[in-house]
Amino acid sequence: MTRNQDMGRRAAAVLCVTAALLGPGNPAGASAGPPRGPGALVYVADLDSDTVSVVDARTGRVVDAVPVGHGPDSVAVGPDGSRAYVTDSAADTVSVIDTRTRTVVATVPVGDEPSRVTVSPDGRRVYVADVRSDDVSVIDARTLTVTDTIAVGDAPLGVAVTPDGRTLYVADAGSGTVSVVRTDTGRVTGTIRVGAGPTALVLTPDGRSLYVSNLSSDDVSVVDLRRGVETDRIPVGDRPAGIGVRPDGREVYVADIGSDAVSVIRTAARAVTATVAVGHGPNGLAVARDGSRVYVSDFDSDTLSVVDTTTHRVRATVPVGAGPTGVAVA
Repeated sequence: MTRNQDMGRRAAAVLCVTAALLGPGNPAGASAGPPRGPGALVYVADLDSDTVSVVDARTGRVVDAVPVGHGPDSVAVGPDGSRAYVTDSAADTVSVIDTRTRTVVATVPVGDEPSRVTVSPDGRRVYVADVRSDDVSVIDARTLTVTDTIAVGDAPLGVAVTPDGRTLYVADAGSGTVSVVRTDTGRVTGTIRVGAGPTALVLTPDGRSLYVSNLSSDDVSVVDLRRGVETDRIPVGDRPAGIGVRPDGREVYVADIGSDAVSVIRTAARAVTATVAVGHGPNGLAVARDGSRVYVSDFDSDTLSVVDTTTHRVRATVPVGAGPTGVAVA
């Protein structure tokens, strides 16, 4: 059995969604706010190493490996870059990393199998999708305690918050929906039907659209947020997971686990216009702030692929820890 097959087996057992759902809780990466460009640091959650690899994007070298909790699945960096938050999927905790000292300064208990994480634009709240408890834990970034637990759909994975911080969108993998949450009240105000096994999602810079990768139906849903409905379904590669968008909104990038590739969607055409071969089992994905690079974690290759968004080619392949999943740039 390959590691990619094993990742799928564990997900099917844990999520009880479908056998096509790959990834131990979170087959995709998460980032908070717009990541920085080639001079930045890239954080990679290494599921099988219980570490977070810190990669200097300028040199393409791992400069540190930070020990965290068991089964790190996703990572997000606060807007000021001072902290990184890591979901420890097998420990039901979130590890908080001081990015200056590169040490864990707190461990926060959350729900059952935390998978995805994102941070509010003002840095005050951290939102964690808990796959097995079907909820979102809300962490106060000042006190580092859970202040609210929001019930959402079945097997929540992806989380994304609007630039004004008022609305949280949650991809419910087992329900085939996106939950819409008002952050001031912590209440679900609606659900949007999308494809099968929604896994990750990203807001376009203009705030008008939401792109959702549907791992079980091999496509990406385009949601009109003004109307709250899916308007398009774009076929991509096999088992799409991590997703990101260029800062100018022209392209959306999707990590296709089963195709060992990244699908490039031209948003104006609502179609795939390029496919980039990367490492084996790509799942996590983050886009540089200047839009020049896409960073992709290759779970089965234990590498990070660096994709040039102008040429749509891999510029570098960086060895990282074992079983890399979530990716963030800060």
